[in-house]
Amino acid sequence: MHEQLRPESRGRARRRSWGAVAGYAGLTVLVLGLAACADPPSSDVPAVGAPAGVAPATSPSTTSPEAGFQVDPYWPKPLPEGWLLGNVVGVATDSTDNVWIIHRPGSQAGAAETPPVIAFDAAGSVVQSWGGPGDGYDWGTQTHGIHVDHDDNVWVGFGGGLPYDPTSPTTTDNALVLKFTPAGEFLLQIGDFGRGTEGSGSTEFLGQPTDIFVDAEADEVYITDGYTNRRIIVFDATTGEHKRLWGAYGNAPDDARTPRFSRDAPPPQQFSTPHCVGAASDGLVYVCDRGNQRIQVFNQDGTFVSERLIEASVGEGRVGGTPWDLAFSRDAEQRFLFVVDGGGHAVHTLARDSLEVVASFGRRGRWAGQFESPHSVALDSQGNLFVGETLDGRRVQKFVPVP
Repeated sequence: MHEQLRPESRGRARRRSWGAVAGYAGLTVLVLGLAACADPPSSDVPAVGAPAGVAPATSPSTTSPEAGFQVDPYWPKPLPEGWLLGNVVGVATDSTDNVWIIHRPGSQAGAAETPPVIAFDAAGSVVQSWGGPGDGYDWGTQTHGIHVDHDDNVWVGFGGGLPYDPTSPTTTDNALVLKFTPAGEFLLQIGDFGRGTEGSGSTEFLGQPTDIFVDAEADEVYITDGYTNRRIIVFDATTGEHKRLWGAYGNAPDDARTPRFSRDAPPPQQFSTPHCVGAASDGLVYVCDRGNQRIQVFNQDGTFVSERLIEASVGEGRVGGTPWDLAFSRDAEQRFLFVVDGGGHAVHTLARDSLEVVASFGRRGRWAGQFESPHSVALDSQGNLFVGETLDGRRVQKFVPVP
């Protein structure tokens, strides 16, 4: 039997981890039996996000992202008995196309026994699961973000403004990032639980981080930081030594109160909830400035390169969009960005050179292919797109490129 996890516990208590779910032999037989009896996915499931006039490609490796995606309603397979997902606040893929998610067990009644970190194989079966307090590191009360690096090490973050204590308007305790092996063995901690108010100038402590990216060549980890702070901060990915930090436009970050964002006002000079970070193969670093509805682009040293507001159709003739996460297309030039719009409940395809929205798909809803608060996005080596949904969404969906 798996040990119980109390996700609200904090500090350096003894870790209770889950292994892969090989012990669920009876469940596996049941799942396989159900799969064998189920009708196969229909070829007439409508594709989404395909603008008129875009010619289809011939294989997943050459599919144009503009051609759209088709939801796979049979992925993932049923979870083990007694497991239930809370808010899914991160999704990532590894070198063998396993799909990793992180969720918040404390956000959903009945989910307390479900490991917070779960990996699925390409077929949608659970192949790894773990998480919780342990020796030598803090495990916060509110997970946020997951990244799998070039060595398949798994990085998880803790942040987010929603309190589990209803008497508190927010939480600033969740202010750290952890690094683990794929099996869940602890490697490194950056930041400290309970130190989330040290400010955007701190070179040691974080302030509710939101996303993580590791540059393999430089062995550096980039962190968007976050709900309390307003910056990108970079550390050595092995030692945790601080390297550099910057705010919007590459300026020094400023924690002073700023006006509410308006598209009619001058561009804000500070980040407002920097919510995602990723780097393309050419070294350019892309940041989702969620509160300001824009993406900013930097060189690796923090030098500002460009920016653009998300300009997607949001209905009734309006244009907008809030970037919550992004991923790069799998072609050699990485010509496209895929951006999840949590406020608009959609996924937008952007041309990477111009940051122009060239296609969108999704609408608010709970059926397969619809979204409720899409929070995170990742692609595997075949160009399959995975979207994790937070708040009332509480799931991960797979979308296959249209051939």
